Amino acid sequence: MLTRLVSASRVGGGVTAQIADVLDEGSVVGALRPGDTVVHLVGTPHPNPSKADEFQRVDLASIRAVAAAGKSVGIGHLVYVSVAQPAPVMRAYVAARAEGEEAIRRSALTATILRPWYVIGPGHWWPVALIPFYALAALVPGWREGARRLGLVTLGQMIAALVHAVEKPPRTGEVCVVDVTGIRAAR
Repeated sequence: MLTRLVSASRVGGGVTAQIADVLDEGSVVGALRPGDTVVHLVGTPHPNPSKADEFQRVDLASIRAVAAAGKSVGIGHLVYVSVAQPAPVMRAYVAARAEGEEAIRRSALTATILRPWYVIGPGHWWPVALIPFYALAALVPGWREGARRLGLVTLGQMIAALVHAVEKPPRTGEVCVVDVTGIRAAR
């Protein structure tokens, strides 16, 4: 697992920590091997509109460094957790993630891009109160597509989608985008 030195103590048992600075392409190159599968989970915690600079400095910079390093080393597959697009809120966050997706496409890596909107799980249950509004929006033709694209997924669904992405990469050179509906369907 590629991690920062300050986070190495949180790496689970049975997992080897590879220390690297994910914001530095050279550091990432030193931690990767040809054929590796890389799951990019770097991001600003608790994203909100006031963190626009951090989205550029951390979220975008890290995926650019990882994509470039992955191309240089010849990794086999990159899995990137992006965000549902387009979206009417969190514009700076969505823009940084969209730019990250573009960096992956420019790298010509084999990649899977997961696009959740909001992941429900421990400490993040408040959106459950919105489920009746999602159900109502799904009944209105003009809102239906947005309700699906910006739907909620559970932590279990997200983990299943990540595992599926790792175990079933797209064909060499392809980029597969998995939206909320695909995340929910992953087994």
